[in-house]
Amino acid sequence: MSYPDYFQAMDHARLRADHPIGEEFVSRFKSMSRDALRAQQERMFQRVMQFAWKVPFYRRHWGAKGIEPGDIRGLDDLPKLPTYSKTELMASVAEHPPFGDFHGLDTYAPDQRPPVVFQTTSGTTGRPQPLFFGPRSREIQNLLLARLWRFQGLKTEDVIHSVYGHGTINGGHYVREAALHWTNSIFLSAGTGVETRSVTQVEYMRDFGASVIVGFGDYIKRLSEVARENGIEPGRDIRIRMISGHLGAESRETMSAAWGGAEVYDWYGVGDTGVIAGEGPDRAGFYVMEDAQFLELVDPDTLQPVAEGGTGNMVCTCLYKDDVYPIIRFNTNDLSQFIDDPSPMGLNLRRIKGFLGRSDNMVKLRGINIFPAGIGVVIAEHPAAAGEYICRVERQDGRDEMIVILETRAERSAALEEEFKALLRRRLGVEMGVEFAGVGELAPLTGIETRQKPIRLIDKRPKG
Repeated sequence: MSYPDYFQAMDHARLRADHPIGEEFVSRFKSMSRDALRAQQERMFQRVMQFAWKVPFYRRHWGAKGIEPGDIRGLDDLPKLPTYSKTELMASVAEHPPFGDFHGLDTYAPDQRPPVVFQTTSGTTGRPQPLFFGPRSREIQNLLLARLWRFQGLKTEDVIHSVYGHGTINGGHYVREAALHWTNSIFLSAGTGVETRSVTQVEYMRDFGASVIVGFGDYIKRLSEVARENGIEPGRDIRIRMISGHLGAESRETMSAAWGGAEVYDWYGVGDTGVIAGEGPDRAGFYVMEDAQFLELVDPDTLQPVAEGGTGNMVCTCLYKDDVYPIIRFNTNDLSQFIDDPSPMGLNLRRIKGFLGRSDNMVKLRGINIFPAGIGVVIAEHPAAAGEYICRVERQDGRDEMIVILETRAERSAALEEEFKALLRRRLGVEMGVEFAGVGELAPLTGIETRQKPIRLIDKRPKG
């Protein structure tokens, strides 16, 4: 019995025609009209839907709402379909171990099933979730990330230092594939601080001439501190010119200064979908990769589309995943807003403001929504802040209270505590407690050197 190999199944010629990269990407979306783009999206959506109706997970999920195949004729009908999130996927795994019934592998005859890339999520919010990619969807995911890097200014002569984690986690592997398959840059897959010690990482960057860093902002910032602690000066000994990753708690200005004036770019995506949107050289918001992703914003509570200009959960339909694990209306629980003014570069792609926080990790204090992931940017305004922090929320006298625990090199005092309380109150509009820790003391709580994404919230409130 013969099987299709990875390279046959990826269909390289069609892939490149549908999803241009480099200068072709910019010229395509300067010339392509919104109507033409919508027509391409509709064609891709029809293929994804045809596949999804064969998958037990979707038949069950949609059938429970009384939806039949003829009810969904195009993208305008998407809101008729219920969203789903990791909760439903993990329930599928529990009911149909070990992989769930959402991947669609059983829809193929044994001799026609494509090769499968199997990874997992990082397990940041619980048990890791299985992820599946066919060759075509995997390579489109890889291409989209490489496209974004090249859009931001990645060059052939660059040496890329990656701090994305590996193991079974999707991030480190697909980032490596993106660089290897779709750029000519040299790629150094250092991983997290557990995979390669932080001091060794900065020595590698110095010795191998790293010029670009990719990864999560919290750890990238930490590496600049490790370098200086070991007599290695960013900007002099390590000449990083570009950082592309997920800024998280770090401001662009702080990150740039930490690495000697590097250009800093942010992008957004999740393990299931790959990159959804990212900044371009104009830094006028995050361009949505609309030839591959269809993005909606919905109210976190009602799951209905938000009003124009409103903030909502990003719900993604992957138009390109028509071979393995179709993704239709996946609720990321990550918040954003659309930007409606014209692109400064003249690109006919929608833009968002990027990651604005998680709706399922939001704390409401006296009617004000607080996102722990955003507090780092606020405390960084004070020169006494050393960078690392974690928030603790607890119930006191019948109401929720948040305490921000932050690392500082300064002498701790009541006056310094009041300065941070005033800063938080002024910027966020609500009173919070402040506690101090020494540099490095919060690492066991945040997992900054060991986790793909550091922990920023400890919830001590009674359950139920």
